[in-house]
Amino acid sequence: MTALLAALTGIGPLTTDMYVPSLPGIAASLGATTAQTQLTISTYLVGFAVGQIIWGPFADRHGRRPVLLVALALYIAATVVAALAPSIEVLIAARVVQGIGGSGGIVLGRAVVRDLYAGARAGREMSVISAVMALAPVIAPALGGVLETAFGWRATFYLLIVAGVLLASLVFAVLPETLRIRAEEPVSPGSIVRSYRVLLKSPAYLAYAALSITTYAGLFAWISGASFVLQGLFGLDAFVFGLAFAAASAGYMVGAMIAARIVGRLGLDSTIGIGAIIQAFGGIFMVAALASGWASAFTLVAAVAIYLAGMGLVLPQSAAGALTRFPERAGAASSLVGFVQQSGAAIVGALVGVALGASAWPLALAIAIVSVLELLVWTATRGIRARGV
Repeated sequence: MTALLAALTGIGPLTTDMYVPSLPGIAASLGATTAQTQLTISTYLVGFAVGQIIWGPFADRHGRRPVLLVALALYIAATVVAALAPSIEVLIAARVVQGIGGSGGIVLGRAVVRDLYAGARAGREMSVISAVMALAPVIAPALGGVLETAFGWRATFYLLIVAGVLLASLVFAVLPETLRIRAEEPVSPGSIVRSYRVLLKSPAYLAYAALSITTYAGLFAWISGASFVLQGLFGLDAFVFGLAFAAASAGYMVGAMIAARIVGRLGLDSTIGIGAIIQAFGGIFMVAALASGWASAFTLVAAVAIYLAGMGLVLPQSAAGALTRFPERAGAASSLVGFVQQSGAAIVGALVGVALGASAWPLALAIAIVSVLELLVWTATRGIRARGV
């Protein structure tokens, strides 16, 4: 079950991270500008955010398993269109739909965890899933670099089609239905709004959502800017960039593994606090490296690895904290926290993409700002989260 849930939550990162080394190649192949090519990431995030609003309420009403199969079918269809895209406009449109379908895995994976666990136990399970899931961004960029070098960018989407079909087959064959009590009200725009209104009235839920937004925004600042900084400014080829990206992503896996070991003893809040401090250090270190003239591909990757290690401590626990308070609407709670998370990431990623030029400063400043902001949020909302209201 843990491996399957990790694969479901990992399909989103896999779809982005394996694709990143191909961004310059896509721009050249389709005659697109840097800004247009960046939109294929930002629009995927927009679709991913919108999809998360949809899937949770439907899963609370109709069950996790059937809704998940619909989401995966949509993902597979959109990936086929992306693989065959004749223009950047078609690719951008396909990425929106791909994001909508791919978001079902992470929304319903979290909901299944909440169906089965609560509190620090849910945080531990999410940390274990995150540690397994982190293999995707470690392996995916290197694999994407190999596919780009050997076969071109379309090969990445063909492999994602195979992954989607395999995952849907596994869900159909082995995933049980974990929803115990179905929502009584039929799904409608009104019922969705009412469900989300209950969540938005909880200060503790909003505090955990704010932590999720800030920690995730730094990740997608990196995803949006990494290829153009490391390949464009520091001259790494697609394969070496994939290795560098994987090395940075390994930080997240390390952080998630540490969180799985300590959250049972320290609790959600202290684990998040440790992670927030580590992330702030990583963001400040990146800015310091640029300001001092020590910037290189190595120092930037090291700074991001530190940031992502802290994220491995923060992200699973903030999700567990948000969902624990609402067992009766775990799908909706997972949807909303995912939506705000992805929306913030899309905005920051788009801003970094637009600001990038002949300098790594937009990337470094974005990561530093959101990491310091996250630490401030954690400090300011400790009392609210402790009261659990």
